[in-house]
This record gives sequence, C-alpha cells and structure tokens, in this order.
Amino acid sequence: MKHKRIVLTSYKTLFAVLALSSIALEIVTLQQRGVFNPANFFSFFTILSNIFAALALMVSAVFIHRGMRSRKLNILRGAATLYMTLTGVVFAVLLSDLDPSLLTAVPWDNTVLHYIMPIVLFIDWVIDPPTSRLRYRHAALWLLFPLVYVTYSLIRGPIVNWYPYPFLNPANGGYGQVAVICVGITVFTLLAALLIRGLSLRLVRTK
Repeated sequence: MKHKRIVLTSYKTLFAVLALSSIALEIVTLQQRGVFNPANFFSFFTILSNIFAALALMVSAVFIHRGMRSRKLNILRGAATLYMTLTGVVFAVLLSDLDPSLLTAVPWDNTVLHYIMPIVLFIDWVIDPPTSRLRYRHAALWLLFPLVYVTYSLIRGPIVNWYPYPFLNPANGGYGQVAVICVGITVFTLLAALLIRGLSLRLVRTK
C-alpha cells in the first residue's frame, strides 16, 4: 500500500509540474517575442483545462501522501478528466490540421498540452479511481464550465475581434456553422461526462 501511494504521488506530481512548466514556457516565450496578451492567453480552453488538471493532480497527490480521501476532490478530479478529454478530442478533430505555431509558441508544449495531459488524466482516473460513487448531478456540474466558456468566448469575440479557436469564429462559415459545432461539442461533452461517471462506478465496484 505504501509503495502504491508513493507511485501515485510521484505520478501526479510529475505530470502536474510538466503541465504547469509547459504553460510557463509558453508565457515566457510569448513575452520574449513581445506578443504576450494575458487576456487572450488565458482565454484558451487548453490553457484553463491544463491549469485545472495540474492543480487537481497536485491536490490529489497531497491527499494521497497524507492518507486522506475526499468526495469533493473526486468530483473535481472527474471534472478535470472531462475537460482534458474534451481538450484532446476537440484538438484531434478540429484543430490538428492547423499549423502548431498558431496554437502554441513552443512545439513541445503543443504535445504536452494537447496529447500527453489528456491521456495522463484519463489514466489517473483509472489507476486512482474515486472511493465513492459519483451521482448524475455531479456529472451535470462538470458541464457548467464548458458551457460558460463557450458563452464567454462568443460574447468576448466580437468585442475584442479575437476568438481563441477558428471554429468559434463566425467569420469562418457564419454563426450557423458555429452553432452546429457547439452543439456537437456539447453532445460529446455530455456523453463523455456520462462515460467518466459510469467508469468511476465500475472502478469503485472492482476495488
């Protein structure tokens, strides 16, 4: 048991540091180029979801190190798993054909934030499953942030004449296309939330 705690703590800490250091490297690189815009930078779902995931991993590592368990932490970890799943899938489906330099200032950061961390969070959910059952209302809570994010992006976009992603920009096909894509992402997010919750139930039963 002690060995498992050490492995889990190390795993979570390592990847939390990796995600945060990648984001820090992005900021430093953009500042050096004289193009760092904090408001725009922290309007990327990728950045926000990776920060959230890194913090969830770090808090989880502390709890494991101290031998503590928390239902609220499990809910937050489930949210982080969902957001990183969304980050990875949306990138693969809608953004992978873009020039990576348009999304990240450093190519390696693109790999970390869009490929490695989504896999890491899913694995973390499997190897360190919640100890208590998560209910449908918990999965419903996970949906709030993506919905608020899309609303924020669509309202802010025309005000500052900037959108974090091409598929949110009505200049690329009009609002009809944006609506269709947003509905598709919403449906996927709902299904992914149900899958993550369902997986947690199965993992709780098999522990």
